[in-house]
Amino acid sequence: MKAFEFKPKLFETLKHYDKQTFVSDLMAGIIVGIVALPLAIAFGIASGVSPEKGIITAIIAGFLISLLGGSRVQIGGPTGAFIVIVYGVIQQYGEAGLIAATLMAGVILVLLGVFRLGAVIKFIPYPIIVGFTSGIALTIFTTQVADIFGLKFGGEQVPGDFIGKWMLYFRHFDTVNWWNTAVSLASIALIILTPRFSKKIPGSLVAIVVVTLAVWLLKTHAGITGIDTIGDRFSIRAELPDAAIPALDWEAVKNLFPVALTIAVLGAIESLLSATVADGATGDHHNSNTELIAQGAANIVAPLFGGIPATGAIARTMANINNGGRTPVAGIIHAVVLLLILLLLMPLAQYIPMGCLAGVLAVVAYNMSGWRTFRALLRNPKADVTVLFITFFLTVVFDLTVAIEAGLVIACVLFMHRVMETTEISVIKDEIDPNKDTGADTHEEHIVIPEGVEVYEINGPYFFGIATKFEEVMARLGDRPKVRVVRMRKVPFIDSTGIHNLESLCRMSQKEKITIVLSGVNEKVHQALQKSGFYELLGEENICPNINVALDRANQLINRP
Repeated sequence: MKAFEFKPKLFETLKHYDKQTFVSDLMAGIIVGIVALPLAIAFGIASGVSPEKGIITAIIAGFLISLLGGSRVQIGGPTGAFIVIVYGVIQQYGEAGLIAATLMAGVILVLLGVFRLGAVIKFIPYPIIVGFTSGIALTIFTTQVADIFGLKFGGEQVPGDFIGKWMLYFRHFDTVNWWNTAVSLASIALIILTPRFSKKIPGSLVAIVVVTLAVWLLKTHAGITGIDTIGDRFSIRAELPDAAIPALDWEAVKNLFPVALTIAVLGAIESLLSATVADGATGDHHNSNTELIAQGAANIVAPLFGGIPATGAIARTMANINNGGRTPVAGIIHAVVLLLILLLLMPLAQYIPMGCLAGVLAVVAYNMSGWRTFRALLRNPKADVTVLFITFFLTVVFDLTVAIEAGLVIACVLFMHRVMETTEISVIKDEIDPNKDTGADTHEEHIVIPEGVEVYEINGPYFFGIATKFEEVMARLGDRPKVRVVRMRKVPFIDSTGIHNLESLCRMSQKEKITIVLSGVNEKVHQALQKSGFYELLGEENICPNINVALDRANQLINRP
């Protein structure tokens, strides 16, 4: 294993930094900071915290991810993927529980990077990623239905689960506020139409500015007061709070650890996915382990100031690239811009209609759903479709922690089943055709197997999933040869269960006065068997480099007095 390396891209890029690059990064940072503003507010409110905490997260996490990260252009901050988790944690454990869970997730992310496990995250099956991403998108949309339609629940508490929410909505759908609905639909329309007129200005920003101004005019000059705004529900503080470390006890740590693990896994997946997409757009290559350490640092520091979980944001990262950002300086500038907005302009956020933010999040949920990808995956093998639907269903009906755990377990079981199907054990009693395996007509003579000898050929990995296959084959044959030659030239690896199975076979055969001879063991499997002490049981003389030598050894054993 290589030695641990921590190499932030910022220090690499500063070696050849110039004025032209700075100007480009400055413009990109300003634009991305403005793009991030409405999203940070919306993600904060949807997560169940005050709007400024979403911005605080974008400032602190965005700064640290750019300062320490392994990608040149990654923009970090709160994302829609965390809304469901954060809301659930606050409902169950309060904001103190959220801070503790985020801190633990940050530590886990740092450890993933330190132990160079960045590449392992990439092995999570694609159907699981699509399943829980689509599930999160549907859940985000569900959380915004009340604000889209301006529903009133008469003091009844909104349930945390998906089905409970929809039952509550249907019971109170007669309280629809059509002004709120009009605000939401107008916001969605502006977000959709803006790219047709300008690729630079984000539709979410246009929607918030235009709709907020229109609602203010309606309230001031038309006497319409039924449209809820941020100021009607939250008191906004335009300042960075003091750092505070939550009081943690062992019981709380144990209860919150599964949530922290979910936050860490989701943050790792999303940040590395975003960095990979950015690599494709810029031609650069990110350092996944350094990126995970940066994400961990961001999730350790941000919650100390009241922030929520953060990760790399694909949409903001692409906005950074498209507007000329080429180094982490752009991400740092984006954080500074958000800080200035928080300190100088945050009181204006109280006029933003809740229906407008709901419209912004509805579009975020639609873009996040990846319904085209979901539909395309339905044409894949049934095992993948099963994993996709189970992950999606568990994400929506239960929560992300259950979905990720169950999805990974199911994917592992299905993977092992597939490997088991590829591993074959065949028995040869008469002769071996050497031309059969080469695929070429070499006209080599067939190798005759002596009387009293059976050759068992294993084709594929010999691990716990197929270890019992050997016993099943022998039980089916039911005979007792004098020598069993186990041909292992096509066994790429063997695990502890496979070794144990061979040891059991060897001991059982010795009791029946049958000798086991191994043939064609590759170097990796040879080292595993030698290290386990198996050769002491079998005898070095019964380890043969190829089938010809093995059959010669079998002849010796048969003919010895």
